Amino acid sequence: MTVSVAVVTDSTAYFPRGLAERSGIRQVPLHVLVDDRHWLDGVQFGSAELVSALARRASVTTSRPAPEEFEAVYADAIRAGADTIVSVHLSRALSGTWESARLAAEQFGAERVRVVDSRSTGMGLGFAVLAAAAVAAEGGDVNAVAEAAARVAARTRAFFSVDSLEYLRRGGRIGQTAAWLGSALAAKPLLHVESGRVVPLEKVRTGSRARARLVDLAVEAAGSMPCQLAVHHLAAAERAADLVTQLRSRLSMLSECFVSEVGAAIGAHAGPGMLGVVVLPGPRAE
Repeated sequence: MTVSVAVVTDSTAYFPRGLAERSGIRQVPLHVLVDDRHWLDGVQFGSAELVSALARRASVTTSRPAPEEFEAVYADAIRAGADTIVSVHLSRALSGTWESARLAAEQFGAERVRVVDSRSTGMGLGFAVLAAAAVAAEGGDVNAVAEAAARVAARTRAFFSVDSLEYLRRGGRIGQTAAWLGSALAAKPLLHVESGRVVPLEKVRTGSRARARLVDLAVEAAGSMPCQLAVHHLAAAERAADLVTQLRSRLSMLSECFVSEVGAAIGAHAGPGMLGVVVLPGPRAE
């Protein structure tokens, strides 16, 4: 069945494998530059390739897709039968991806393509995109689909721990003044997404304590409501599984928990060992 509103996002949602396709979501990959070689995030260059590149201390940077890449995806959606498009992307404070999508949307007109800033990334973006796709599948118009994405994005909370702030500092995703968080006594920094930016939260001494604090923060964010969660990691599958076990034991009203490994657009800035929890309290769409 053709849905009249197509939903587009970028590769930084880091959905579990196959979820975007099953939900009818189109994705535009960010670009990854490894030394002098160019790749597409999640298409040509995945988590394993990223970990290998970081291990050999290669230079790994990411950049936004060009507006023409969004134009091609929008045109394809229209050819496939969509009347309108809602394009939901990672925080414009973290990337120029939203701006590229906006420039592409101008070629189709504001009534045809609506661009939404999730002010997050990972499944903080992903939950908003899934909400948009659900409303589109139910026959909602472009306004209802865009509003669903914006409402859900505003309700998500994203927390993560990193083994070191060095990768974030190199990538410019966190200010130099915050580097002290990870400097003393091999502390494990905890960060969160606030107003679309990566912001230091606190520091703990050990990896196990970092996981315990991620659980505490997720429980606090969920409150007494039913919730959905996503757990992200990079080269830390066992620790992610332990984190999921702890979360399930503490959240009796947990309805869904996605687990996925991030790629370069997040992982190059967070580094191996990163763990993240994204919390969506209440229903996915309201």
